[in-house]
Parts: sequence; C-alpha cells; structure tokens
Amino acid sequence: MVQLPQTNSGCNQKLVFRVKKSKRKKTEKVGTKQSEHISFDQTFCLVTQLGSRDRTYNCHTCGPCLSVPTCFFFFFFFSYKAFETKNHASFTENFQCPFFKRKKKLSVLALEMPGSIEPLDLCNVQVPYYFRCPISLELMRDPVTVSTGQTYDRTSIESWAATGNTTCPVTRAPLSDFTLIPNHTLRRLIQDWCVANRAFGIERIPTPKQPAEPGMVRSLLNQASTVSNPFSVRHSALVRLKGLARESEKNRNVICSHEAKEILMRIVFTDVSSVSSELSQEALAVLVMFQLSESECTEISSDSNRVVYLSEHLFHSSIEVRVNSASLIETILAGLRSSDLRSEICNVDEIFAGVTDILKNLSSYPRALRIGVRALFALCLLKQTRHKAVQAGAAETLIDRLTDLDKCDAERALATIELLCRIPSGCSAFASHALTVPLLVKTILRISDRATEYAAGALMALCSESEQSQKDAVSAGVLTQLLLLVQSDCTDRAKRKAQMLLKLLRDSWPEDSIGNSDDFACSEIVPF
Repeated sequence: MVQLPQTNSGCNQKLVFRVKKSKRKKTEKVGTKQSEHISFDQTFCLVTQLGSRDRTYNCHTCGPCLSVPTCFFFFFFFSYKAFETKNHASFTENFQCPFFKRKKKLSVLALEMPGSIEPLDLCNVQVPYYFRCPISLELMRDPVTVSTGQTYDRTSIESWAATGNTTCPVTRAPLSDFTLIPNHTLRRLIQDWCVANRAFGIERIPTPKQPAEPGMVRSLLNQASTVSNPFSVRHSALVRLKGLARESEKNRNVICSHEAKEILMRIVFTDVSSVSSELSQEALAVLVMFQLSESECTEISSDSNRVVYLSEHLFHSSIEVRVNSASLIETILAGLRSSDLRSEICNVDEIFAGVTDILKNLSSYPRALRIGVRALFALCLLKQTRHKAVQAGAAETLIDRLTDLDKCDAERALATIELLCRIPSGCSAFASHALTVPLLVKTILRISDRATEYAAGALMALCSESEQSQKDAVSAGVLTQLLLLVQSDCTDRAKRKAQMLLKLLRDSWPEDSIGNSDDFACSEIVPF
C-alpha cells in the first residue's frame, strides 16, 4: 500500500492506493522516499477520504487547479486508454494534460507538495523549483508576493483571481488583500541565473514595467481636468496619461476606473471652434485607446458640432490627429445601435473624403491603413450613404491598397468592396478598374475563408452587371478557383456563391474546357 503524505492544512485527508501486486515489481528512490512503478497488468482501487471536497493539490500535470478526484479521473482514464492500445508502459508514461496542453510525466507520486517537484528542464538546464510559479510551473518573469507571503508570477495569479478565486493557491488561506507586491530580489536572482546560463541558450528575462498606481492616475486626471491650471501642466499630464495607456491593458483599465473617458471627452470638445488646440489633440490621442460605451457614443454623435469637429480633424496637418479622428469615428459608429444617429454621421460628406484620403495618401503608415479600412467599412454598413464613398474614390483606393493589407484588414477591405458592389455606382467604379477582377480572383482561397466568401460575392455582383467582367474573370482563371472552392472546406455561403457564379459564367466558358470533360458538361449546378 502506498500512502501519500497529508498536507499541512490540518485537514484529515488521505489518499490510498490498494495494489494487487504482480510478479514483476520495480522500486526506485525518489529523494528519501520509495516509489513503486506499477505496470498495467496490475489492478487498482483508489480510496479517497477528503475532509473538504474543494481541496486542491499541486500536481505535476495540472498545477493547483484540480481537485483530487478530478486529477485521478484523468490519471486513470488516459492510463486505461494507453492500455487499450497495447502500450504496456509504467505510470511514468507521457500524459497529455487536457488543461495545459503539454506533456508531463505522471508517476505514483503525481500529487506532491511544491518542495518535491522535479526541476523543470529549460534548454536542457534544470530550473530550480523556487524560480518556478506554483500555478503554471513555469519560470517566473514578474514574481509578485500576495498577502499570505507566497510568491507567484503576476500573470498567473491575476488569472487565478480573475476566475473568482479568493484564496491563496498554495496555502488555501483567504486573501484579505489582493495587492500584488513585486518581489524584486527574486526577480534579480532569476535574471542572474539566466545570465549565468546564457551559454545554454537561455535568454535573460526583461525587467517588467510596473502597473500604474491609482493615486498617480487620479492626480494626473485632476491636473488635466482643472481649467485653472497652466497649459503646460495640463498638457504634461495628458502626455503622461498617454504613455501609461500605451504600456499595457492593465494601465488602461486603471485609468478607465477613474472616469477618465468623461474627463477626456470634456477636454476634446471644450472648444469646438478651434481645431488647433494642442490640449484637445492630446486628449483625443488618449481617448481613442479606450472602448466607448453606447451612451458615450450617443452623447458624441447626438451633437452635430462634435461630429463636424471630428470631420475637420480628418484634414489636419498632423498625421496622428487625422488617424485619431478616424479612429474615434469608427469607434462611435461601431458602438451605436441607432440607425438614425449613424445616418447623421454618414451624411457628413467630409467624413468619407477624409477617410478615403487617409487610405490614399498615408499608405506608408501601417496604423493609418488599418484605421482607414476599419472606418470606411463602418461607414459603408449604411446602405443609404454608400454612394458617398464611391464619389470620394473609395473603390479605386481599396483596389490599390488591397495588396498592402494584412489578413484581418484585407478581410474588412474585401467586405467593403462587396458592400459597394451592391449599388450600381459601385459596380461601375470597380468594373472600370483594370485590376479589380484579377485581384478578386487571386484572393479566392488565398487569405481566409471569410475573405474568399467576400471575394466570391463581389465577383458575383460584378459579373451579373457586366459581360466584360465575366470575360476578365474567365481569363484570370476563375473557373479553376471556383471548382476548387466548391470542393474545399470553405463556408456554405461561399460554396453557394461559387455555384451561382459558375452557372452565371457558363456561357463564357472556353469551348475546349467543355469538350475535354463530358461529365462536367452534363452536370447540373443546383441553384440556390
């Protein structure tokens, strides 16, 4: 019988293996203990006596995240699966943990206290266990100490607390205070250890930036919002807030918790008659880093002066101000549910012209391209004002910039192209561009399933309106692309569009392609 040691929590807990021993038996020392490696042809009976059903343990496989019955359930389940596949191995067989998706070695002493955890191998170098986070069992990069005196990696303990846990993972004692104190001494020791083992390929962990202090954030917001303060003081406070917000999501959450968005909105729109206010521009740069609620979007969009103010900033001499204005417009349109308010924004002609000009002339700035595509897509969602985008030259600009976009932005650009192809003026504008059809054909099955669906929809709209577009599509090799699309694992909507487009292009097929395939010539394409 192998009995696991009790924890130091004082709870009466005992885990017992009752083992029917076979003829072959192998023992080895683990520190000062004896552990038995038991083969699969032995039988087991687990007797679990728990004083608390919520008690968790640190195990090699899952860390302090599973209760004892859960750990043993996966332990025996995957061991039985290995036995079914004739994989006769000991309990040190590699086991795929369903939670952390990595392989750990599981043995009879799988549930042990942290002091007896085997060192982690990193680049074939053993990492001391006190350099490892008790939760993730990985090398700590930002060690912090909680109120119970235990040290964890910051990301791990924050994730632990974010899931609703209010106890210390190791001691199980209640956490009266969730303040995380940086353990600079341990972090420096880890950094020195990394430097000492640099020859083995271990990189030194960077010194983490500490999150913003709530007191400092309150002070900066007060300085920026106080009208009686000198301009230099208010401007300096906004610059520091912008730097803090750029550092991390945690800093942005801290800033938002102090009603920063309301303060920033007041500063941005205090004097709507002046577009050259540096204070307003700095506040705008900070405001665009936060997600606005529906009420805040409604507050801005319901004031026509504020909308005009943003549209004027789209033509500002500063590139950053232009991009920030477009970003705020896109955020407002995405956060509004009222179609009337969206219509009021889209009815401002300068907005379409400004956003299109950002895409057209600021292609060398990645952020400008990304924000421009998102803003144009949000503007084109309203059907009644899509003709304004065509008049502003959005069709030609999207085709010219399509190859410069990454995957996510290319999907939005193709979605915008499909939206504009649904109106006659949009179809005419895209059909007049010589690269429209070849680029759309080339996009199919190249970027993503969603991009393929948008490209097929745009081709469907263009080929339905223009015979020349049909000829261009066939010349660009659309037939091969569509046949591959129908047989692929793409979305059903994309396949339906491909089948409809194949039927539409039937009269434009080359004669040799029909004559060489009698089966395909006689096949029917089911209409949808």
